[in-house]
Amino acid sequence: MAPSLTKENSGIDEIKPPLISLQGPEFVVNGHLVLSDVPPNVVATPSAASADGCFMGFDADEAKSRHVVSIGKLKGIRFMSIFRFKVWWTTHWVGDNGRDLENETQMVILEKSDAGRPYVLLLPIVEGPFRSSLQPGEDDSVDLCVESGSTKVTGGDFRSSLYIHAGDDPYSLVKEAMGVVRAHLGTFKLLEEKTPPGIVDKFGWCTWDAFYLKVHPQGVWEGVKGLVDGGCPPGLVLIDDGWQSISHDDDDPTTGQEGMNRTAAGEQMPCRLTKFKENYKFRDYVSPKRSDPTGPEKGMGAFVRDLKDEFRTVDYVYVWHALCGYWGGLRPKFPGLPESNVISPKLSPGLKLTMEDLAVDKIVNNGVGLVPPEKALELYEGLHSHLQSVGIDGVKVDVIHLLEMVCEEYGGRVELAKAYYKALTASVKKHFKGNGVIASMEHCNDFMLLGTEAISLGRVGDDFWCTDPSGDPNGTFWLQGCHMVHCAYNSLWMGNFIQPDWDMFQSTHPCAVFHAASRAISGGPIYVSDSVGKHNFELLKSLVLPDGSILRCRYYALPTRDCLFQDPLHDGATMLKIWNLNKFTGVLGAFNCQGGGWCRETRRNKCAAEYSHAVTAMASPKDIEWRNGNTNSQISVDGVQLFAMYMFKAKKLVLSKPSQNTGISLDPFDFELITVSPVTILAGTSVQFAPIGLVNMLNSGGAIESLAFDGEEENSVQVAVKGTGEMRVFSSEKPRSCRINGEDVAFAYDEFMVIIQVPWPNSSNPSLIEYLF
Repeated sequence: MAPSLTKENSGIDEIKPPLISLQGPEFVVNGHLVLSDVPPNVVATPSAASADGCFMGFDADEAKSRHVVSIGKLKGIRFMSIFRFKVWWTTHWVGDNGRDLENETQMVILEKSDAGRPYVLLLPIVEGPFRSSLQPGEDDSVDLCVESGSTKVTGGDFRSSLYIHAGDDPYSLVKEAMGVVRAHLGTFKLLEEKTPPGIVDKFGWCTWDAFYLKVHPQGVWEGVKGLVDGGCPPGLVLIDDGWQSISHDDDDPTTGQEGMNRTAAGEQMPCRLTKFKENYKFRDYVSPKRSDPTGPEKGMGAFVRDLKDEFRTVDYVYVWHALCGYWGGLRPKFPGLPESNVISPKLSPGLKLTMEDLAVDKIVNNGVGLVPPEKALELYEGLHSHLQSVGIDGVKVDVIHLLEMVCEEYGGRVELAKAYYKALTASVKKHFKGNGVIASMEHCNDFMLLGTEAISLGRVGDDFWCTDPSGDPNGTFWLQGCHMVHCAYNSLWMGNFIQPDWDMFQSTHPCAVFHAASRAISGGPIYVSDSVGKHNFELLKSLVLPDGSILRCRYYALPTRDCLFQDPLHDGATMLKIWNLNKFTGVLGAFNCQGGGWCRETRRNKCAAEYSHAVTAMASPKDIEWRNGNTNSQISVDGVQLFAMYMFKAKKLVLSKPSQNTGISLDPFDFELITVSPVTILAGTSVQFAPIGLVNMLNSGGAIESLAFDGEEENSVQVAVKGTGEMRVFSSEKPRSCRINGEDVAFAYDEFMVIIQVPWPNSSNPSLIEYLF
């Protein structure tokens, strides 16, 4: 029976009729047809929590472990979607009809119409032991795929496998829907309910591209020292794959080499974990402080202690591990490890249509040493208790979406996932302050809906690829555009669960500045994987402050409205624009990503050089979603009639009315960052004023910590600034003097901008700048 909608149980301020209804064979939203030819076995149930939503299910003729049913036909309505192009990763896709959908689609938003049809979200979720996704059907049908992952887990009656929500704002649409689903399932927490780990505010260095599996203590030490000596000290050191004790099944465990002699690409993936402790490279580290009575003399614990003692900015050392312990799980019957059995993974029909992937091939061919779900806590307790004991502060958990391939004998994908995520959550709460995790290779709704009770930070894009692993020399460029698009659009979905992490990059890559600009305004952590001694310090210093901190935005970057339903990779016309908020300014990023992406015919990402050319777009203050960010921003644009827009690359100031457009033209893989600042009139004067920030930093406006106007007594503006470099503000009049921390300083006034050089205060405290008129 459908729940009644009342003020008492709905949380709605006033009773209103459902916005979404199933009227015979038609799904209608606000009086507008959305899906036609809806089969009679489809069932809709209004949401008790929102009159703007409903749950959808169906009745099947027989109980099965996998159902694919039509929920109606989609014709002539523009949509954007998120689908799994690899087992581990999702990306953006657009179209107009049901046939344009991709398999393993995790979310669809239908565009609103001028005639009054609102935005409509189609969100596949979990119901009981089943998990859902969307895919194309026959004759423009939208098909709902509901699967348990185990032939032993069957069902035939479903009522809430899909949630549908409607609204007039695409950003609040997704956020409101996630709140309804969170209350419905009770299996996860929203990002707004959690606190991301402290690493999000620190510059980081990851060892992966520097060493791959050959990482060793001396190399890590030299890597950190090189960054410190160059003036970009890391606050986070992430020791990636290569530190664990592993072996192939045919390796003799008595040799002590622990599989580390096999370091070619992919050769580690069939390996299995043989002990919780670090491998010989880190185990044999001997501290030069052997006489120090305060800690261990050798091993990982001594190394981590020495690293933090020597390099005082290093507050966090994280290490990598796979969800199942290692790529190939655990090696069975090894002393000191919990029980495990080698399981042969099986790909679902949907996963078989994803892009060919080396990791998947290796894992499928060699199996996974899986710890039974009832003993998953033993796995994480053994691993994490040791890591905590040697001073490790958190973990990057990788290869997450493996469980669905090995769930046949364990109650199906949902129940196996619940057991593992419950164990992981308990261990993280016990050993890593509840949030010391970076989730990776996790792009699927199973993880988002079941695994994010505590985890609050996760990767939102495929790996940063220096070059194309398939050998296309142009991939050095077009793959970078793909990366931007993955991260920007995925965040619209994933950002409700986890703080988006746009992954590391290399500061010496041909597209390094392109990457750096996006990381600077992503709102997530900023870390690089530079080889030891190979750094672009000029670029890094536009991201990193002398104390190892960064100027992080207050929200997470999302695509602007005008490109939500466009294709910024291969339509030859659309520029990717993303917006974010600082405390007192907005920021708009424009990126020309055209040149390659998903190809439906070949089922892989590939070059599309015919679209790689200069593109033009419009930038406006209205591109910033001032009211859709979180409450950490202190910007009010109510009544603001003028904005100062400062272009980072062009070094140009433009004054703009709220809806005024400014043209931008960018060559392939070029960018522009625009700080957008509301103009205020200083009370009692005619002075117009807007802070811009440190223009030597990519996220210039992120430097502004506080802003106060005094138009009654001193006719002054006080701006607290974190960082060092060239501070600029817009001012319609030249100030009579400027001060830093109470001392008069020299300044320039050029093209209505006041320019001051701000020294580093030898602490992390902000400098207080006063502008007196």
